[in-house]
This record gives sequence, C-alpha cells and structure tokens, in this order.
Amino acid sequence: MRLLLITPPMTQLNTPYPATAYLTGFLRQHEARLGLEVVQADAALELFLRLFSRHGLERVHHELAQRAGETHDPLPPSLAHFLENAERYEGTVDAVVRFLQGRDPGLALRIVGRELLPEGRRFAAISDPDGDPLAWAFGDLGLADRAKHLASLYIDDLADVIRDGISPDFELARYGERLAASAPTFDPLRDALEADPTLVDIMLDELAAELQARHRPDAIGITAPFPGNIYGAFRIARAIKALAPTTRAILGGGYVNTELRELTDPRVFDYFDFITVDDGEAPMLALLEHLADPAVPLLRTFVRRGGRVVLANDSILHDVPIAQAGTPTYAGLPLDRYLSLFEMLNPMHRLWSDGRWNKLTIAHGCYWKQCTFCDITLDYIGRYERAPAELLADRIEALIAETGQTGFHFVDEAAPPAALRALAEVLLDRGIVITWWGNVRFEKSFTPELCDLLARSGCVAISGGLEVASDRLLDLMKKGVTVEQVARVTRAFTDAGIMVHAYLMYGFPTQTAQDTVDALERVRQLFAEGCIQSAFWHRFAATAHSPIGKQPELFGITLRKPPKITFAKNDVLFDDPVRCDHDALGAGLRKALYNYMHGLGLDEDPRSFFDIKVPRITVPHDLIASALAG
Repeated sequence: MRLLLITPPMTQLNTPYPATAYLTGFLRQHEARLGLEVVQADAALELFLRLFSRHGLERVHHELAQRAGETHDPLPPSLAHFLENAERYEGTVDAVVRFLQGRDPGLALRIVGRELLPEGRRFAAISDPDGDPLAWAFGDLGLADRAKHLASLYIDDLADVIRDGISPDFELARYGERLAASAPTFDPLRDALEADPTLVDIMLDELAAELQARHRPDAIGITAPFPGNIYGAFRIARAIKALAPTTRAILGGGYVNTELRELTDPRVFDYFDFITVDDGEAPMLALLEHLADPAVPLLRTFVRRGGRVVLANDSILHDVPIAQAGTPTYAGLPLDRYLSLFEMLNPMHRLWSDGRWNKLTIAHGCYWKQCTFCDITLDYIGRYERAPAELLADRIEALIAETGQTGFHFVDEAAPPAALRALAEVLLDRGIVITWWGNVRFEKSFTPELCDLLARSGCVAISGGLEVASDRLLDLMKKGVTVEQVARVTRAFTDAGIMVHAYLMYGFPTQTAQDTVDALERVRQLFAEGCIQSAFWHRFAATAHSPIGKQPELFGITLRKPPKITFAKNDVLFDDPVRCDHDALGAGLRKALYNYMHGLGLDEDPRSFFDIKVPRITVPHDLIASALAG
C-alpha cells in the first residue's frame, strides 16, 4: 500500500508544518510489517510556488486585465498598481522567490537599491524621500536582512493582489478560513467546493492531479491543523478522488480534534472516507491495518455507515507512547524551496516566518492543564507525557544529520522546566550545538541560573502567556502566575540573552475597560524594563472544550443558545454582564504593541494609542520596576 501524506494550503512558508513529518517518522517503523510505503508532500508550499512565479503571475495578469476591461468601476489600489507594473512583477518574481529561498544571495545588492522591484501599498511606511526609515533597523550594514525585508513586502503586495482580485479567501498563511471556523453546518464549505472555481482553486486542482499522477497513492492522509487549511484539504481530496475514485482519503489534524468532535453530516464523507480524532499515530496505524484486513478495529475514527456518521472506537487500542513515536523525518520534502520571510522588523517576531526550524516535542500535553480558557478536556492538552532527555538528544542528532539544519522549534503547549533542564544538560554534556526556541509558562522555576543554563544549551527565544496582565483575572483563569512573577521570570530570560514573546488576551469574562487599559500599562512597563521584546494581543473566545465553555456560570457569563450543529463546533458565544466594547479597544491595543515592539512610544501615555475615550490608568508608574527591585 502506498500512502501519501499531504499538508494542504495554507501554512507557514519558511518551514514544513510538522504533522506529516511526525506521522511519516512513526509509520516508517511499520512499513515492512504492513507492506507500506509512506511519502509526504507540502501542497501549501507547492501552491505558493505556482502562484508566485512568472507563469502564475501571467495567469493572474490575464484574468485581472480581462475583468478590468469588462467594468467601468475604479479598481482597488492594489489591482491598479499591479496592472500598471505587471511586466515588472512577472520579470522579477522568480528571482525574488529564489532570493528568499537562500539560493541567490547576490540579488540583495539589487533589491536594496530600491530600483529593481515595483513597490506597492506595503512599502508606504518605508517610503520617505527625506531620509532612510530603515536606518534604525539595519544601519549601513545588514544588507541581506534589509533586502529580505523589502522582498517580503513585495510578496505581501502580490498576496494582496491575489486576495483583492482573484480569491478573497487567499492569504499567505490561510485559505478559506471563514468557511470552516466554528461553522455549525457544512453548507458554506460544500457550496464553495462545488461552485465555479477561482484561479487559485484551479491551480490547486492541477497540483492535486500532479500529486496523484506522481505518487499513485492507494490512500491519502491530509492534515488540517487550522480552519485556514480545511478548504484546501477538502479541495485536494475532491480532486484526487475525481481522478482515482478508489483512493481512500483520510482527514485528521488539530482542526478536526477541536471542531469536528460532534460531526453528524454524512455529506462530509463524499470527500473523505475516514476522519481520525486526536493524536494520529495509533488511529492511522489501526486504519492501515483495517484497510488490509477489515476485521481489525478502528480507533477514534469517524466513518459513514448506512448513511449515518459513526465514531468507530475500539477501547482496547491505546495511544502510542512518546518514546515509541519515532523520530520525525522530512524525507521527500524540498527543504531548499521554503522561503524565509522578514515582514516585521522585531527580531523575536520574525522567528515565526524566517529560518528553517526542525520541529520536536519535549512533552505531550500540558503539565499544568488548569487554565480555564484552554481546551484542557481534550487529549492534546490533558494527556501529559514527557520524553526522556537522552531520547530527545538522539532525535535531535538524527534530524541534524538528515536536514543539515541545527535550528529547532520545540512545539510543546508548555515545555516543563525540569524537562528543559535535563535536555540542556544532555546537550551540553554531549557537545550538541543547536539553536532552539519554544513555549513555556512563566513560572518561578525559571530562575536566573536555569535561564543561563538554557541559553548556554542554545536557547535564543521563548514565548509564554501573560494573557490579561491582571492578577485578578489571572487568578480567575487559574493561570498560576502573577504579573510580578512574570516580570521577574521574563527579566531572568532577557538577562540570559534569551528573547521573550508574551501572548496577551483581551475580552476575558468580567474584564472591564479599566482592566484592559491597566493591562496595557503593565505591558508598556515590561517592554520599558527590557523584560519582553515581543507580544501579540488575542481577542478572547470561549471554546466548547474549556472550563469556561463547560461551566460558564463560574465566570459570571451566560452562553447563548447555539444553532443546530452538524459540522464544526468550537467557539461559543456568550453574554457578559460586564458591559465593555472590547472590539473597540482592539485597534488601540494593537497599535500600542506595534510601537513597543519597535522601541517607540514607551514614554507616552498608553491612552494616546486609542481613538476612543478610555479610563485613566490606575497602575503605579513604577509597578514593574518595584517588582524587579523586590
């Protein structure tokens, strides 16, 4: 049996999403026994490379020019600029992509001259005839990074063109997200799949056909980690099964695990034969054995039987221990064709889009698993299991040997401090030189001594949740940290030379405008004191699998009656007796953070970033400084 594992569009462009690498590494341990051959493909990268090429832009140009000729309405600025400069874009796009892939570094000299590339709306912020607005970031040196930033803005301009003129659902990191995010019925997604295709759809169908012809799979396994992958996943399955109806199509991934747990619509199985839930190793292994012998039971797998959706789940089967999951492998993926984008100048923020990172997990699940906003009732959070440090070091060495890359991103929900200490000691003892970053809880175990050890082992950055930056709300969240504790821990990381990114949240139950403005002041102080270097505000959403979604009365909110759900369920709407227009605060919060991440506005009143009237700040101006001194 030949199994093709596929990552659908769109995901990050700088490194492979790890799901297929994890599954391929696991299943290859069983290939001989099952008569199995496992291969993998990244359709997200491949679709990007088709669109962002001379031939792809020629097709975009042809369609947009044809439409422009059929209307007298003014074109959006992005489209008008593209049509005026289409030949320049077509003549430079292949070179820019090669440069961002690291295959033509000499082009940097042409790019920084600001004459080679057409410059659209994304360049507006750095177009200053009286000076060099990038001098603070790059100075007279930093030529390669300056060129990478300009090339990334060029790519963003083209992405705007495709979104504004070809497919409104296309973005560089998501595709068709609105069709899948907490969609109670399958209708919008199905209607889009069966409607007249956009040019992006046509190119994805062509790509799926080529994957089928190249690999001739007996089965395809498609991972959908996010809502922005689900349309691409269904479209690929649809295209391949149209060409080869006997091909078995399997869907899994993070989106399935969180949103499709109450699936009842049998029409979904017009596109997929099987849908697996939670960690994929054991269900996929059982499914492959089932395809060879139908008497073998399935594990956590939705199927259609007699026109109804059934969850087949044999209670005897168990998940695969982390020690037996195997080493992820990127074999078959074109690692030299991924692109490093540098869109935001903040050095911590760029890690998500710049550089090739091998992905590994230190521990399955979360050792804390108490946060009331988190999906702690689901397996990916609730089942905690730690990998031995020596085994992790073996896997690290194997991935370095395979990829030639020494950069690692540990993708844990929250890497345990004890496990990080053990791994750091093994890395240093064995002389394994890597660069790594990951996600943690800002807990007191991260002492200056431990942070220094982690830095010496190769840690360059960490991220963690400060969330609402309010002790009252952190306690309601059961976060297990205080603002003062976060200040001390993040300062310890920074003093060790480790960059810190803070996840922030607004709109939590009972949060007032006063809470939010005071939280922003605490965040300002953390930036000013050098505790954090990067952050991002998330709008709070209650989810069905969190304590808030299951026991809303404990948080003073009332859930609204949901619509009849036959497809996806995750976000749940609620009414908060504390009346606060959180959406109106969002723009000011984001504007403030953007400035703080670039070292701007740290001496200004945070209220100046809001276009609406907000309460006076009640937080002491030296709160964080006092906490650090204490």
